[in-house]
Amino acid sequence: MSIATMIPGVEGSTALPATTDRSVLLEVDHLTMRFGGLVAIDDLSFVAHNREITSIIGPNGAGKTTVFNCLTGFYKPTVGRLTLHHPQKQRTFYLERMEGFRVAQQAHVGRTFQNIRLFGQMSVLENLIVAQHNALMSASKFSLAGLLNLPVYRRAERIAIERAAYWLDRVGLTARADWDAQNLPYGDQRRLEIARAMCTEPVVLCLDEPAAGLNPRESLDLNDLLRAIRDEHGIGLLLIEHDMSVVMGISDHIVVLDHGRKIADGDPKSVREDPAVIKAYLGEEEDEDLPPEVAADLGHILGPDKGKGSRTDG
Repeated sequence: MSIATMIPGVEGSTALPATTDRSVLLEVDHLTMRFGGLVAIDDLSFVAHNREITSIIGPNGAGKTTVFNCLTGFYKPTVGRLTLHHPQKQRTFYLERMEGFRVAQQAHVGRTFQNIRLFGQMSVLENLIVAQHNALMSASKFSLAGLLNLPVYRRAERIAIERAAYWLDRVGLTARADWDAQNLPYGDQRRLEIARAMCTEPVVLCLDEPAAGLNPRESLDLNDLLRAIRDEHGIGLLLIEHDMSVVMGISDHIVVLDHGRKIADGDPKSVREDPAVIKAYLGEEEDEDLPPEVAADLGHILGPDKGKGSRTDG
């Protein structure tokens, strides 16, 4: 019998209740990260709200992933405060003081990675169950209740399977639940990684280039999935992405970095039109005269008026 046939219906899913407010969820205050003499993040401050998608964009090497590494406990910031206001627990967490595993367990900050990090030789369903390891271990009293198959553990196991089934359905992978994760097509692996992160029940989900390697159809499906997570589960999303069609299509708020410094912060329209952002992505046009010999050659080809100055029309 395949694992897929053992999965219960999703009606009993235990998805987090959606919050309706757009209160402040995350405050990044004067974040600085140095590696020796290299300043990867330089005095960065921004605010992300609940039920919003905040995108962090910028050229390669701008420091975007370093921000995620600080938020999720992989790095300890050199300077700065990272404050998470947990909407369900009504509690404030200072992420810069916490170990990485506590950021995930207690503050409920979820994450995906640029390079997919699934358990390739485990099934699709098992990848979602193992994401709930902490809840299962707690329910089993660190194995005793599990060994004795006590009701408290059986209930926790049922909830874990129902949650996994819910997310398999949401990302369209129920029929492939018993496949090894490594055998999934690339786009399916991307969706599975998001589903696995959501099985940890985060209040903020950090997505590091989730559209990387996806074709246009898969990118549109990703947009729909991320909007649904925001709207139906009432959480905040932080997104690093180079695909501007994704960023501009789903973002409520955009922060732009260049060489570790914030150069823009606002809604998609204002960021798209910001001169500093255009310069960071496209470079700055220089208004210099061409060398005389080059201008002369252009004059013969384009006409005398076209050969003067640094730029040509058309």
